[in-house]
Amino acid sequence: MIGMGTWQTFDTAADRSPIVDEALAAGINLFDSSPMYGRAEDGLARALGSRRDEAIIATKIWTDSESEGREQANQALGLFGRVEIYQVHNLVNWPAHLRMLERQKAEGKVVAVGATHYLPAAYDELAEVMRTGRLDMIQLPYNPRRRDAERRVLPLAAELGLGVLVHSPLRFGVLDRRLDKHVLAGLGVNTVAQAVLKWIASDPRVSCVLTATKTPGRPTENAQAGDPPWLDPDQRDRLATVLG
Repeated sequence: MIGMGTWQTFDTAADRSPIVDEALAAGINLFDSSPMYGRAEDGLARALGSRRDEAIIATKIWTDSESEGREQANQALGLFGRVEIYQVHNLVNWPAHLRMLERQKAEGKVVAVGATHYLPAAYDELAEVMRTGRLDMIQLPYNPRRRDAERRVLPLAAELGLGVLVHSPLRFGVLDRRLDKHVLAGLGVNTVAQAVLKWIASDPRVSCVLTATKTPGRPTENAQAGDPPWLDPDQRDRLATVLG
């Protein structure tokens, strides 16, 4: 499954409803945001408008302050009505924020609770939180050139039955390599970006791959990479060798 991130693309007064409309039409219905992304939550809410119920909203708490965390939650719930996936961003003050999100979940305002981090150095702490049994989801970076999560976090997520959101799929230089058009055709894709997205989405431990764009046509292109047939282990290994 391919979702849409909002970092650096929805922190604007510009109308992003055409991009959201295209994403929904292409089958992308999970949208991920955060207070860390400036005005992105507000921009996403405005772009969805009356189509809010067609979307799965994932957003985050991001602050050291427990009281500010409550304010962030009130802001997001005011914008979206409910939050399907509410995450503690980068594990910042996770003990306090996780308690608050669990209360929101008990009240039916939040469906799933998660935690994120972008640094492999923090994966030990992330694994510790995962083992508490209090999370439904995690979010981290993962692609053929950033595979730290494979060694510990993804196996643990599979063991515990946790959903996995992947961010930054096209970063870390993974698009610097070129693939012959015949190789791309053999993978069932047209571009290197689609090959990377399909490589990630073909990992059975991954629930959704998040891409961010403000370019018309790109949501449709990205969504195509989230359709089967999936890459088999040999195809993934060969592609990782070329792109890694």
